[in-house]
Formats: sequence, C-alpha cells, structure tokens
Amino acid sequence: MTGPKELIESIVIIVVALALAAVLHRIARWLLGARAIRGPAPLGRVGTFLDYWNAPLRALIPALCVMVALQFTYFPVEVTQWVSVWLMAAAAWFCVRTVYLAGDLVVAHLGLTAKDNLHARRISTGVHILQRMLSAVVWFVAAAVILMAFNEVKQFGVSMLASAGVAGIIIGFAAQRSLGTILAGIQIAIAQPIRLDDLVIVEGESGWIEEINLTYVVVRIWDQRRLVLPVTYFINKPFQNWTRTTTELLGTVMLYADYTIPVQEVRHELEHILSETALWNHKAWALQVTDAKENTVQLRALMSADDSSSLWDLRCLVRERLLDFLQRRFPEHLPRTRVEMGPPAKM
Repeated sequence: MTGPKELIESIVIIVVALALAAVLHRIARWLLGARAIRGPAPLGRVGTFLDYWNAPLRALIPALCVMVALQFTYFPVEVTQWVSVWLMAAAAWFCVRTVYLAGDLVVAHLGLTAKDNLHARRISTGVHILQRMLSAVVWFVAAAVILMAFNEVKQFGVSMLASAGVAGIIIGFAAQRSLGTILAGIQIAIAQPIRLDDLVIVEGESGWIEEINLTYVVVRIWDQRRLVLPVTYFINKPFQNWTRTTTELLGTVMLYADYTIPVQEVRHELEHILSETALWNHKAWALQVTDAKENTVQLRALMSADDSSSLWDLRCLVRERLLDFLQRRFPEHLPRTRVEMGPPAKM
C-alpha cells in the first residue's frame, strides 16, 4: 500500500513535471514563433509553425513530462493508463496539425493568386482532400491504440487495426449511401472535374468553389452566400465549369435596335471602347447581327477577358458605353413601334 509519505512525494514529482512542461512549452513557443513561414496564403492558414503546433504542444509536452515522471511515483497503474491516453490523443492531434502544415506549405508556393492558376488549383484541390483523408486515418489509428491501452477493450482495439478491411465491408453494407459519398469525394480528388476557385454554374447560381471536402462542396455565390452541395452532385448531375481548362473567357452583350441602325458605326465604337480599357485582353472581339425580329435587329458584341471577374466588369462597361453611344448619336435608331394611319374607309 502507498503511505502518505509516498503519496506526497508522488504529487511533488508530478507538480515539478508540470512546471518543467510549462517552461519547455514557453521555449518551444519562442523557437517556433521565430521561425516564420509566411508567404502567399490562398487558404488563409500559412503563418508560423506556432500557428499550427502551439495548441497540440500545450497538451503534448505536459503529457510527455507526466508520463516520464510517473516512472518515479507510487501512483497505481490506472493513472499511467489514463496519462497514456492523454499522450496518444495529443500526439495524434500534433500529427494532424503537421499534415495540414505540410499541405499548406505546398499550396502556399503554387501561385494561386496568378491570373492563369489552373495547374496550381489542380494540385491545391488534391492536397486539400488528401489532408482530410490523412487526418481521418490518424484519428482512426489513435482511437485503436488508445483502446489497446486498457485490458478490458484491448482486443477490440487490435481488431480495429487487424480487421479494418472487414469493418469497411460491414460499414459499407450498413451505410452504402455515406460510403458512396466518400468514394465520390475520392473520385473528385483524382479526376478533378472541379478545383478550388473554379467558376461554376450550379442550381441556376454562379459562384466559385470555396471548399472541397470528402462529403460536401461549398460554392461561394457572387453575393457572398454559400451553396453547400454533396460531392455526389458533381458526379451525377451536369453543371457548368467556366474555368475547367483556362481562366480566359468569352462574353457577350446583346443590344436591340431598329432596322435602320448603322451597324458599322456601332462596330467601330465597340472597338474604340475595348481599346481604352485594361479589362480586355486583346484576344477576341466582334460585333454581329445575330437575329432579326419583327421590329428590331439583335446586335451581339463579343469580347474576351483573362478571368471571370474581369469579364463581368468588361461586359457591364461595354453595355453601358454602347447604350450611351446609341442614345447620343443615333437616338432615332433605337427600337420603335411603327403605326401607319390610312384614309378612313368609305361607307
């Protein structure tokens, strides 16, 4: 049996271990805070090593110190078991944060802020999903190892590691829908029909891919709303991806005018408007009469831009300038309805 003297000695050793852990944590904070890893941060997470490791180290360092100190105390073995659970959970947390650190370091140097960032977005999407997959694996292994620390459930922990394949089959039969969603997320990571920051049209809304997870995708709508869709949506349903192969886009502006409109004059004005703005990338433009209705003709102004945001601003600018041009120069050629008045019918 443990006497009062042994108990007091054990408590003092633990207190000293915790004090040492506090000192070591402060030293680690100072060392990690001085190691800056700042750079382009498209995902908003790259800063310093401290940003990633400070929280898990706050749990990991005391757990290590207490575990070592327990070797010189008289506490029962149950205390050591629970401290080992603490240590393994903190170590798993540290590993998960390291996975995100490694992935974010890769993404930070890809140049996602460049105009033509297709290759960068392809790699970023794969890294983004791989981070979540590896994190799930780390927590699964940590849970199995923690169970193995207790004799009562040790066999169950061993079974989790040894029978992962069988468990996967059982889970597959029990939750086919969820498993299908996860498999769809893996398929998107490999085939990449969508990537981070792609411009897509889904459910009648246009927006940018903001997050890609194993089970769902977040689309940021132009007005800052978020559209959350299951990953199976992008496997089973058609959608538009405007930046699948390049960020460059073609856009149109439709105008309607009277049959008497001087098309060549409008074409010259469109060329003049485009030449004065930096939004146009000088690759394509045209003005054509694309339809003729009963009372009006349809003019289509075609233009190109480097990305979707520039194209939207360019279309608005061209539409506004062409309308102003027609109102000033050719107001008589704007759409009109003609009515002919004949002589009164004779009785």
